[in-house]
Amino acid sequence: MNKFQKNVLGSYLEVCGLSPKTGFYRDGCCNTGSNDSGTHTVCAIVTDEFLSFTIKNGNDLSTPRVEYGFPGLQAGDSWCLCVLRWKEAYKAGVAPSVKLRATNLKTLNFIELEDLKKFAIDLN
Repeated sequence: MNKFQKNVLGSYLEVCGLSPKTGFYRDGCCNTGSNDSGTHTVCAIVTDEFLSFTIKNGNDLSTPRVEYGFPGLQAGDSWCLCVLRWKEAYKAGVAPSVKLRATNLKTLNFIELEDLKKFAIDLN
């Protein structure tokens, strides 16, 4: 893992969330590496609508899973989502907002920047 990874805007990746602590490496950032098969690179602010959607699609993000160090999410939490899960939610019309400065550059291998900007909370 490169601890100095870039975000989708080309600057250094910012912290996504510390409470709960997010990221594939649980470092608070959407850093990624070769062992991150889910590509947890989109920093999103989850909503109840998104959490319901993802449960219906086989990925319960609301229930704590202590064996994986996963606290369970609530609406308003910032979390590094799998890029394909965010894209799936986008296509279904339930994509959560994103923090572009905390969304990893690798995301652009899967999602257009213009699509992410539609949901950005940190463009200014």
